[in-house]
Formats: sequence, structure tokens, C-alpha cells
Amino acid sequence: MSITLRQATAADVAAVLAFWRIAAENTNRSDSARAIQELITRDPQALLIAVHDEQIVGSVIAGWDGWRCHLYRFAVHPARRRQGIGRLLLDAAEQRFVALGGHRADAMVLNDNELGINVWAAAGYAPQSDCARWVKPLTLPHSSNEQGCVPD
Repeated sequence: MSITLRQATAADVAAVLAFWRIAAENTNRSDSARAIQELITRDPQALLIAVHDEQIVGSVIAGWDGWRCHLYRFAVHPARRRQGIGRLLLDAAEQRFVALGGHRADAMVLNDNELGINVWAAAGYAPQSDCARWVKPLTLPHSSNEQGCVPD
């Protein structure tokens, strides 16, 4: 099995969306081609994909805002799980963070995502008990963005 890790490009946007529909555990998202393209334009190294035979089999967004290291959209194709693809992706993301000067990475995991909880724990991540995530959906006037802001 030959897995290639690389940064996603504009040519990958449609395939990334299709992959997330298959591999993502949380389907309550508003992913869009526009949002992915904007991410790639703003930070071309953030969206890492694992590819086998020209098919995406894994992904992770290694987001760095200059202060914190955030992991999003960590997913492995259901038929390719438990083959080390997730470990390769997380290692690459963590190496990116260290190179950028990051000291700690975080990931949001749904409370009822047992598979995700087990994967993150096996990778050395643990829940942070002293804080909770607070969210507020943002929307823009329809004239500038018909879909509003895309939640993560």
C-alpha cells in the first residue's frame, strides 16, 4: 500500500468534499467548495490529504493562527481505517505545528463520537476538563455571502 501525503490544491476541492461526505462522522456541516478554496488560498499548507491510487483516503486540516494549533476534518475512509493513515496525517500535522512554533495542538471531538474519542486518545490527546467550547453562529448580509459563514 503506497500512501502519499500532500497539501490539497484547488484541483482537489470537489474530491475533498466528496471524501468528507463518505468519511466524516458528523454530517451536520455546511462545507462548501468556496470555503475549502479560501482555506487553500489563505494557507496552502493547512489541508493535508492522504492519497492512494489518486483517491483521497484521509484528511486533516492543521490550522495555525499564529498563536494556537487547531486540528479539523481529521478523517480516514471507512474502508481504510486501522492501516496507519490517520497516524501519518497526525504526525505530519504535528510536524507542521512544531515547525511553525506551536506548543500544543487541540481537536474538537463530538461527545458521542466514540470512534473519534478512541482515535484521539490513542494518539495521545486528552479532553481538557477546565474549559468548554462556546460558539455563536455568524452570518453576513446576503449581498456579500449568500450562505453565511461556514461553521467548522
